[in-house]
Amino acid sequence: MQERIKQGSRRELDRDAQQHIRQFQSPLREMASTLCSSSSICTSSALLSSSTLRRRLPLVGAFCMLSLGLSNLYTPLYSSALKTGCILSLLRSKLGVRSHSTIRMEGNNTTVPSIVVYVTVPNKEAGKKLAESIVTEKLAACVNRVPGIESVYQWEGKIQTDSEELLIIKTRQSLLEALTEHVKANHEYDVPEVISLPITGGNLKYLEWIKESTRE
Repeated sequence: MQERIKQGSRRELDRDAQQHIRQFQSPLREMASTLCSSSSICTSSALLSSSTLRRRLPLVGAFCMLSLGLSNLYTPLYSSALKTGCILSLLRSKLGVRSHSTIRMEGNNTTVPSIVVYVTVPNKEAGKKLAESIVTEKLAACVNRVPGIESVYQWEGKIQTDSEELLIIKTRQSLLEALTEHVKANHEYDVPEVISLPITGGNLKYLEWIKESTRE
């Protein structure tokens, strides 16, 4: 008689456990599906699979399993998502945020790889003459003249200090060699400064204008 009572109590506990599992099964699956939709790292969601949840467990065991499943699901997912940038990627895709790569020059048919070139000259007259010749020859789209700079440098074993003017030249990367030769041929210095820096992005219209205003 006592054995039958024990068996009946076990069956009631099993039914209660199954009822609680069915109650939490659907929202847990939906949560796991949402969190794992953009990532392949959610292997821990296997703890919430149908075959596992359908096992007959006592009530205490069922709740322990559900708690463990949630803990294992959230912790590695959140940590890995932060490391891999999944959250940022998902937000960008949902909000339509453009990444910086979309304004870069690579792969844009309306622009060409462009550069900024620094050239120093001894005075305003030399700067004006050289800047105008560069633009006239379409070796650059624009030359900014920055007067009043002071250069400190070493020349022939001595420290020199001179007042100069700086030319900031915007042009195509492909014209660097021709521009360098033009500066050397029209400069007062024996070793004129010609330093180029790449333009990696910016105002698309301005970058297109650089292309249109310079020669091939």
